Amino acid sequence: MTPDQLQSAVLALIAGARLKAAGGLTVSEFGSLTVEVIRLAVAGLDTINTLDGAAKKSWALSCVGTLFDAVADSCVPFVAKPIWWIVRPAVRTLVLSAAGGALEQILVLTRAAPEVSA
Repeated sequence: MTPDQLQSAVLALIAGARLKAAGGLTVSEFGSLTVEVIRLAVAGLDTINTLDGAAKKSWALSCVGTLFDAVADSCVPFVAKPIWWIVRPAVRTLVLSAAGGALEQILVLTRAAPEVSA
C-alpha cells in the first residue's frame, strides 16, 4: 500500500464515520471506530518502509485525532454540550493516550496473526 492509498483509505473510513455520526454515536461505537482506524493505520504503515517507528506511531495517532475531531461531538447529548466544550481538550488528550497504548497492542496482534493461505 502506498502512502497515498493509505491516506485515502483512512479518509474514507473517517467519512463513513461522519455519516454514522450524523444520527449520533455511542461511546462504544466511537471506541470501535477508533480501533478500526488504528488497525487500518497499522496494516498500511507496516507496508511503508520510508518512515521509522516513531513517525508511523505519530501518523497513526494523528488519524485517531482526526477521527476524534470529526465525530466525538456526536457522542455527547445536547444537554451536556456546555460541559463537553470545557472538558473536550482533556478528553481528546485521554483518547490519544489510550490510543497510543492500544496501538502497541494492536501492532503486536497484527504482527502475530498467522498468514491465511489460499
